Amino acid sequence: MEYVRQEGRTAYREKASPLTIHRLTFWEGAMTVVGATIGSGVLGLAYASRDAGWPILILWLVVAGICSAISMAYVAEVSMRTKAPLQLSGLAEKYIGRVGSWLLFFAVGATSFCSLIAYTSGCGKILSEIFQISPELGSLLFIVPATAVVWLGLKATGVAEKFMSGGMVVLLFLLVGASLVSARVPMDDILYSHWAYAMPVFNIAVFCYAVQYVVPELARGMRHAPHQVMPSILTGMGISFAILALVPLSVFLILPVDEITEVASLAWGRALGHNVFFLVVNIFAFCAMMTSFWAIAESFLANMVDKFHLSPRRLSVSRVLSLIFIVVPPFLLAYSQMVGFVNALFWAGTFGGILMSVLPVVMIYKARKHGDQEPAWSCGWLAHPVVATIITAVFAGTGVYALISFLGI
Repeated sequence: MEYVRQEGRTAYREKASPLTIHRLTFWEGAMTVVGATIGSGVLGLAYASRDAGWPILILWLVVAGICSAISMAYVAEVSMRTKAPLQLSGLAEKYIGRVGSWLLFFAVGATSFCSLIAYTSGCGKILSEIFQISPELGSLLFIVPATAVVWLGLKATGVAEKFMSGGMVVLLFLLVGASLVSARVPMDDILYSHWAYAMPVFNIAVFCYAVQYVVPELARGMRHAPHQVMPSILTGMGISFAILALVPLSVFLILPVDEITEVASLAWGRALGHNVFFLVVNIFAFCAMMTSFWAIAESFLANMVDKFHLSPRRLSVSRVLSLIFIVVPPFLLAYSQMVGFVNALFWAGTFGGILMSVLPVVMIYKARKHGDQEPAWSCGWLAHPVVATIITAVFAGTGVYALISFLGI
């Protein structure tokens, strides 16, 4: 292990990995999870669950949340059993070989691209509505500052996530209160359940929680306090569940089903009946997608640095080219008429979520046999074969459903 000086502060780097390590606090870690979870998915949940009903949405959020938390616990233990600060694809290469590594790298990449397409498109629509500009220009105005924070690195992203996610939670409580006061739809009319439309909602819920790729980032940033990694993750997951449940409820209270739009913030803001609330709703939506953009792009960048052994220096050519590769294709795809907003979420949640949730089951057993060190924290009985089998079956089932749906059955 060697120490290096980097732009005014001391960092340390392990020779086995090109990634530098900067400390994250408990709340920076938790808010990174919130930022990664609360993005375009939260804005698409009301539209995606409008036929199934809010109770089914809550059930799936609980099921997907528990399964994803267990999968994240597996990744956390694997990270803690490994001396080098490897990313998800690097951990996969160490414990399940190159095929597993490439599968997870492509899973992270596919999920990231689908997510960034949704954020680019969604924020473009929001800025277009607010400033009366074209969606394309709105997307550019979103991408430039968002990319700048990612370019500054993990610590800058963690600090930005903490403050913006905190502000987002405050805005949410304001909007939920306003929606309760101004409710146009009786609560009894919201508590319906149509099981024929239930499965697509589960796939979207899986996408919302499919943020296993940030766990190695948190383990890397919290090596000074390893016992805080999982509490930080669970705190972030709990905050995320509250937001994912309350936003669709607020939309259902204020809008009849046939008025809910794909990017729910637009119709939600108008329905509250005041320009101030329209602005607040869309600022909340913008913050939600910005924080997710930061978390996902930073994690994908770290995976690229780790996978291809690129230079982590900010001004390196490889870092600049990697960022261009991460942010430009989603912008082009968002306006190519090739993908839709909720459709992108569906496929990202299905296949990226399956790979990132199932492969850690294999990784944890390998890490317990061939890990570099005893971890400061272990997920214990959560790795029991019965639990691992249930996790595998649940996530694999989403893939089976997606294929059946794709075939039109």
